[in-house]
Amino acid sequence: MEQIIRHFTDDDLYKFTMCCAVIDNFPRARVKYSFTDRDGTVYPDGFARELEEQIAALESLEITADEIDFLRRRCSFMPGWFYTYLKGYRFDRRWTRAWQDADGRLHVEFEGSWAETILLEVKVLAIISELYYEMTGQSRLFDYGAYYAKTYHKAERLLGAGCVYSDFGTRRRASFAAEDTVVRAMKDCCRSREWPGRFVGTSNVYLAMKHDVLPIGTMAHEFVCAIGGMYGPQMANHIAMNLWRNTFRGALGTYLYDSYGWDIFSLNFSEDFANLFKGLRIDSGDNREQLMKIVEKYRSLGIDPRTKQVIFSNALDTDSAIEVQKYASECCQPSFGIGTHFTNDFDGVRPLNIVIKLVAAKITESWAFYNDTCKLSEDEGKHTGRPDVVARFMQALNMTAG
Repeated sequence: MEQIIRHFTDDDLYKFTMCCAVIDNFPRARVKYSFTDRDGTVYPDGFARELEEQIAALESLEITADEIDFLRRRCSFMPGWFYTYLKGYRFDRRWTRAWQDADGRLHVEFEGSWAETILLEVKVLAIISELYYEMTGQSRLFDYGAYYAKTYHKAERLLGAGCVYSDFGTRRRASFAAEDTVVRAMKDCCRSREWPGRFVGTSNVYLAMKHDVLPIGTMAHEFVCAIGGMYGPQMANHIAMNLWRNTFRGALGTYLYDSYGWDIFSLNFSEDFANLFKGLRIDSGDNREQLMKIVEKYRSLGIDPRTKQVIFSNALDTDSAIEVQKYASECCQPSFGIGTHFTNDFDGVRPLNIVIKLVAAKITESWAFYNDTCKLSEDEGKHTGRPDVVARFMQALNMTAG
């Protein structure tokens, strides 16, 4: 089978920004990741073997001079030393393990240096998704001409409604060609005439370079969750915000707050952080309820929430983004990161519901044990981690199940 990931920067920008922050703050940390298929999908026979071959093929990837030049031009917040690191970076198949159980369900684990394994997650998820459609024959249903037209129509609706939005769809895309088609259609539509809204760019660095749009991204739950494992969830957000601002000197100022729920984040979100960070990202829970909590918090600190950006990225589609735009535009500067709905919306094809989460960390390789960690979602049933670890973290935060 052809190699699925063929470009070093065919990845989300936030993996690179977090990699930089990890090297800057936790250069000796080691971590473990675990794959979850929330739907319990049964994968075709031999899938894990093919996946391991695709992961092994990542060893051939090297960042190119063109990719570095693009990052330098578009991501001025990155320190120069980080590009020296990327030039020497090589993937290693020994960081990963994949297998299928007797029922055909897929299991994947990573373990190694955090600074190295951090660049596996999105690539491996994209491989799993595309490989699944190839091996099940569903890729034969992909009509890219029709998909361009379908995506163009989505863009017309979003732009016409005044939405400011980006493509966040790499991890669960139907294929590389699907996301390529999406970015091309969105850019073409946005530039066809003047619109109330704006297509900002894509989280995928390579496609941003190919189509000359802005690479979009800051951080993921992973950064906060690892810190929560090493130091405890009560102060994880405080530590993460402080380290992030020190690494990027105030740039990349949209904070993803929901790793351990709103309540503990709100206690950590003091006036200095609220003024420093440009805004917050809502990635779980009811969008309206979460927005109202954010608005009330800013007002309690004497900050006008209309001066702050709120990014919505929780399983959005065109209709829900337009609906949020109607009420959010009155109290903040809303924008939208839309993923699977953009890159895996072919007729007759069901997207996989898959994630890879960091589940354990230790601050240095000399420690004899790992610290377990988890993610506590604002969505019921979407906590990620071992049940006993989830229960322990919820108890530490005085949270109740359900």
